[in-house]
Amino acid sequence: MRVLIVGGTGMIGRALTRSLIEKGHAVWVLTRRDDLTGMPSAIRLSKWDGRTENGWKDAAQWAQVIVNLAGENIGAGRWTAARKEAIRESRLRAGEAIVRAVQAGARPELLIQASAIGYYGVQSGDRELNENIPAGNDFLAQVCVAWEDSTRPVENFGVKRAIVRTGLVLDPRQGVLKRMALPFRLFVGGRLGSGQQWYSWIHWRDEVEAICFLLENRLEGVFNLTAPIPLQQADFGRALAKALKRFYWFPVPTFALRLLLGEMSTLVLDGQRVLPIRLLRAGYRFQFGELSSALQDLFAPRSKNKRNV
Repeated sequence: MRVLIVGGTGMIGRALTRSLIEKGHAVWVLTRRDDLTGMPSAIRLSKWDGRTENGWKDAAQWAQVIVNLAGENIGAGRWTAARKEAIRESRLRAGEAIVRAVQAGARPELLIQASAIGYYGVQSGDRELNENIPAGNDFLAQVCVAWEDSTRPVENFGVKRAIVRTGLVLDPRQGVLKRMALPFRLFVGGRLGSGQQWYSWIHWRDEVEAICFLLENRLEGVFNLTAPIPLQQADFGRALAKALKRFYWFPVPTFALRLLLGEMSTLVLDGQRVLPIRLLRAGYRFQFGELSSALQDLFAPRSKNKRNV
């Protein structure tokens, strides 16, 4: 299969690219980045501006499947007004560019559109959230709604569309898990805020394999990409401390995190109890359904834990 990955040099994009190549698919990657170290030699690469369809018409015409992962990292810095605008606009402009490429004649069979479980908002409490739950009304929820809607018009041209609402992707060398692990490595890890907020997580291997599963089976609709057993932050922290052979004892109060991180503190102080109902019903089988086994794999010696990036 011919797969075009828009925004294919981030954490998920690199792993997905490697996995698709290993499965025998042909891959073309669009990226705004200059650092392409470690990208497989078997792929085709094109630079783009992240906003328009200029320069990748051939890639769009070539693709049977488009995977749209483009968007600014929401955890890269405090959410100033300018930063929030960049988070939103980077997602909308990429989606709109894909729509224009389809309007100009590209006809992929399937578009896989990235989103996040932030769609459900931060006021869900202990309620279990499936794909039918309506959107929340906070900043991240509004971004996710707009992100998903940015590529909706391709359906008018007969293109199937799958939306993947991703939880906390666990990778020990980058992303959220690296940041979570640092306090424990320094022997100061513990509860964050109340500790009762839900963390809906997924091992990076399952994130990649779930996307491949949707792609190879031409599935459409909304899918939560989270492991089937979410945990409250206190339990997540205890499991992380155990995996790192560290103590779990140093709580960080809510006010301190809000002072340090500002509005971005919602990423660690709020959460959603999300379940991957449609993915399980479609037949996907998780490699890592429980956090203990996921962390054991993620923190295993490198010789035992080869990565696809």
